[in-house]
Amino acid sequence: MNLFADPMKPTLNPPELAPLLAFGAHPDDIEFGCGGVIALGTHAGLKTHFVVCSHGEAGTHGTPKQRVAEAKKASSLLGATIEFLKLDGDAHLELSASHAIKLAEIIRRFCPAIVLAPSLIENQHPDHSRLGKLVRDATRLARFGGLSELSHRPTHAAKQLFFYAVTPEAEPGNITPIIIDISAPQIVDTWKAAMQAHASQVSALNYIELQLTRARLLGMRNGVDHAIALFPNHPLLFRSLAEVATGAQKL
Repeated sequence: MNLFADPMKPTLNPPELAPLLAFGAHPDDIEFGCGGVIALGTHAGLKTHFVVCSHGEAGTHGTPKQRVAEAKKASSLLGATIEFLKLDGDAHLELSASHAIKLAEIIRRFCPAIVLAPSLIENQHPDHSRLGKLVRDATRLARFGGLSELSHRPTHAAKQLFFYAVTPEAEPGNITPIIIDISAPQIVDTWKAAMQAHASQVSALNYIELQLTRARLLGMRNGVDHAIALFPNHPLLFRSLAEVATGAQKL
């Protein structure tokens, strides 16, 4: 499944693929978890928007002001726009219908074809899995025409919801992933620069090397230099076998 065009040959957005909406619980989640995929899309001309649901105020390193500034710089380097949504605060996120409706309103406003969210695995920062569940609910609520709180915006049905894993422990073992080839040097360099923008975090732990190593190992397992896995919420539907003719490994 080729989600994006050749990053070295930018083209107009294919209407069926654009735009892309990515949710993160903290200012660095999207960049560390799927920044290479974002870079691949924006280099191909894909309109992309980030929604970050805290200022990272409970983190050990960096102030909320620093982390917001870092996230803005990183999103700019990736070619994405960004907004910050105030819910319950870092490390206090709760599952609630009102939160899901707020996220659904953003989905209706932005009208994405593809939505990205943190995986639902609980063995990670609790905000990650909770936000993943909220986004999953929100993609459904965005389709419901009778929801009075959202009656001011037309309904919208995103075509795909994919989960990303910020850490290896967050990778779902019960979902067959799609593998996105991000091997082009320009894509890897853009991703690396976006992660480096989160200076308050990478100065404490070598998150960059962790994510690049994950991508390198996954790529090597699938016959490319670097790759990132995304985990679909629903089975992928194809019109013919020709659409799935590219395999991860050569026979």
